Amino acid sequence: MGLVVQKYGGSSVADAEGIKRVAKRIVEAKKNGNQVVVVVSAMGDTTDELIDLAEQVSPMPAGREFDMLLTAGERISMALLAMAIKNLGHEAQSFTGSQAGVITDSVHNKARIIDVTPGRIRDSLDKGNIAIVAGFQGVSADKKDITTLGRGGSDTTAVALAAALDAEVCEIYTDVDGVFTADPRVVKKAKKIDWISFEDMLELAASGSKILLHRCVEYARRYNIPIHVRSSFSGLQGTWVSSEPIEQGDKKVEQAIISGVAHDTSEAKITVVGVPDKPGEAAAIFRTIADAEINIDMVVQNVSAASTGLTDISFTLPKTEGRKAIDALEKNRPGIGFDSLRYDDQIGKISLVGAGMKTNPGVTASFFEALSDAGVNIELISTSEIRISVVTRKDDVPEAVRAVHTAFGLDSDTDEAVVYGGTGR
Repeated sequence: MGLVVQKYGGSSVADAEGIKRVAKRIVEAKKNGNQVVVVVSAMGDTTDELIDLAEQVSPMPAGREFDMLLTAGERISMALLAMAIKNLGHEAQSFTGSQAGVITDSVHNKARIIDVTPGRIRDSLDKGNIAIVAGFQGVSADKKDITTLGRGGSDTTAVALAAALDAEVCEIYTDVDGVFTADPRVVKKAKKIDWISFEDMLELAASGSKILLHRCVEYARRYNIPIHVRSSFSGLQGTWVSSEPIEQGDKKVEQAIISGVAHDTSEAKITVVGVPDKPGEAAAIFRTIADAEINIDMVVQNVSAASTGLTDISFTLPKTEGRKAIDALEKNRPGIGFDSLRYDDQIGKISLVGAGMKTNPGVTASFFEALSDAGVNIELISTSEIRISVVTRKDDVPEAVRAVHTAFGLDSDTDEAVVYGGTGR
């Protein structure tokens, strides 16, 4: 008997009919001889509605109480799903993140999992039950407070449980049929990918692809847990994410030169103007940002002007952290010695990802030619062995993504990509 962990996103359990449809799929997996652990997100837009409600009550809710509020959404889902499964004649038990043994640090709203002790889950499985776990949440190791893992944290919950329970596979059910070569909402002719490596998936996730959370893929790679991304609205095979190619029939799926094109419009750009070009200045800037607990993405420093000895340093970061970063830099301006700050939140990032590009000359040239032909101006460039990313104007992103997708022969002959639920998770 194998053990399977399944995760269902908010669009899959958005209403009573969706919950009953998911319950039937879970029971089918149980009938196939598997032990089944299920991780669920909150129904539909419940989390967004709870956030809106909190903001109406308090503009700056306390982290502990905010987490206590947000975890209510997943508790509703897990209980209703357990009821639906029992109605189909099978036993199911629901567990909160803390009951399931998901232990985190004490950072509210974006906690990290530090351990999983799934004793109660194992006991429930040994009794023949289906275990339903609330995703996105855990309990802090020191204070025993309820914590949340940040948006998309249910994916990480599922992979962490799969690793702790030594599951054969972690199935991530969403509202599209798998991982596509681009966002099907932007590129109608995007192709479904049959298999993708952990490394390529990490780059796509970090570059804006929303189908899997970056932390989830990172966790899966660390513990070598295969992920199967598929739709809860169809019975089609999805996309396998693993360390080694899978076999379909009598042939092994080969890795493509280019895995896909990702985009992200959730970032902003800060330019620190008039920085003295001497050792220690960049360190002072980024130490200030780090002390404010802000993650940055791309960084570019201009060549200093010979006449002034000053340079400009630009970097990108989440829009939601923009105000905090500006305030931190302004507070430390005397220590750094820059002239001014520029803030721009009308940018977008386009990334080309593929392990094959490091051994195929001409990929970079073709990428920039496609953007040029589409009339897209480039502001920042960043590269790795398997990724090229550029920053451009936000309004240019859809056309840029389609142009690059076509230039690298990624277009499907038909409009293959179907978005069943409409939310992307």
